[in-house]
Amino acid sequence: MSSVAAAWKKLPWWVEPFTVAGVLIAFGIYSTAVIVFAGGQYEQYISPFFSFTATMETPAWAPAFITAPMLLLWIPLGFRATCYYYRKAYYRAFFWDPPACQASAQNREPRSAENYRGERALFVLNNVHRYFLYASFFVIAFLWYEAFRTVFTYDGFQIAVGSFLWFANIILVSAYTFSCHSFRHLVGGNMDCYSCVRGGNARRKTYNFVSRLNAKHPQWAWYSLFSLLFTDIYLRLVAAGTITDYVLIPFGG
Repeated sequence: MSSVAAAWKKLPWWVEPFTVAGVLIAFGIYSTAVIVFAGGQYEQYISPFFSFTATMETPAWAPAFITAPMLLLWIPLGFRATCYYYRKAYYRAFFWDPPACQASAQNREPRSAENYRGERALFVLNNVHRYFLYASFFVIAFLWYEAFRTVFTYDGFQIAVGSFLWFANIILVSAYTFSCHSFRHLVGGNMDCYSCVRGGNARRKTYNFVSRLNAKHPQWAWYSLFSLLFTDIYLRLVAAGTITDYVLIPFGG
């Protein structure tokens, strides 16, 4: 990984913001198409986009274009959109503010420090990131539930490539969620004295563990994004009969 990072740093400064913009646009188009036009039930599996909305019905009062996933997918979308790391990523990629540290150092940043007024207008919603975090706990719980459902079926215990991908995805999504800066603050970042409160030592250890996760928060953000995308594509190909879901451990072991 160090060699990859070193090679990345040697590329022109504009490569990173263009790459980030391209990936986020592609993911946005794919996820929108999935949510609006495609189904999410694939026999043994449920798409990670649909896992916590599979049993929901669209309310009678909702317009025809509203689908059940739209009623809940604002939670993970809002969590990522207000994430401290993603904010830095899309500010640089889409608004070029600044496009990169190197560009800023060369006085290419379009906004001067004197004119900076903070995140206002629509972007004031970034301040509710911690509340998206709380709601994300609900999503994470459902994703873990669906992960175990892929191996504990009505016919018995079985592990296939699809279930392996499900667990890999939820592990990465959990790592991204629980490495969040807001979660780090919640478990102990708001403490000045651990020995002054009950359970302070446990909170200190939890805070240190989350801090280690937090050091890799940008990596967890991208790993979980790609795992979500790859898992959904894989399950759709299995459902379409394009590929076969290879069984690693058959029923009964």
